[in-house]
Amino acid sequence: MPSILHINASPRYANSDSLRLARHFIDSVQAAASETFEVETVNLFDDGALPAFGRTAAAAKMAVFTGQDQTPEQVAAWEAARAVFDQFAAADAYVFNIPMWNSGVPYVLKQWIDIITQPGWSFGFDPERGYSGLMEGKQTVAIHTSGVYAPGVPAAFGSDFSSSYVADWLNFVGIEDATHVRFAPTVLNADVEGTRILAENELSDAALLFAGKLQAVGRLQFATD
Repeated sequence: MPSILHINASPRYANSDSLRLARHFIDSVQAAASETFEVETVNLFDDGALPAFGRTAAAAKMAVFTGQDQTPEQVAAWEAARAVFDQFAAADAYVFNIPMWNSGVPYVLKQWIDIITQPGWSFGFDPERGYSGLMEGKQTVAIHTSGVYAPGVPAAFGSDFSSSYVADWLNFVGIEDATHVRFAPTVLNADVEGTRILAENELSDAALLFAGKLQAVGRLQFATD
């Protein structure tokens, strides 16, 4: 069965505009399909959602790359990081909801990205050709929200290093089939509901193509079983 991994990068849950849109999109994908998809949601702000990746994990990483033995503590830290990557790699498609924080992404999303973006896991490196993504053949929808910033506003109203960072990272790991949908601004806006409806309509349209590609993945999986 094709699977979607939903990464919720908002801590606001019922009050989150980005999460509301992500759920709208996932529901639209299910409604557009002739089969059911497996959906797994990772709430990045939940306690215990992510392992720490600090001094022990960094030492474990360097031990792997230099061919040294890991200590038991390093083994545990590296296995915890690998579990996060394996969950990511096992999915056929991704949905991200990402509120802008201080012109960038929430820190827990950056932590999640730093955990799974490891050489030999999500990307490779060649001294002559440089980096190459290893996550080809997957699709993503990323939903971006911001309270004041919107494309085209004067610099005094903020900058966007959030959607550009996510787009660059997706390309870095080899996910080129990426759709970005924005709902902004969510606060400094005379017609918030109208802007929300535009985003919902854009997501509903994107869901048709998204569902079709997922069904094709399912048929391929069935044929190769």
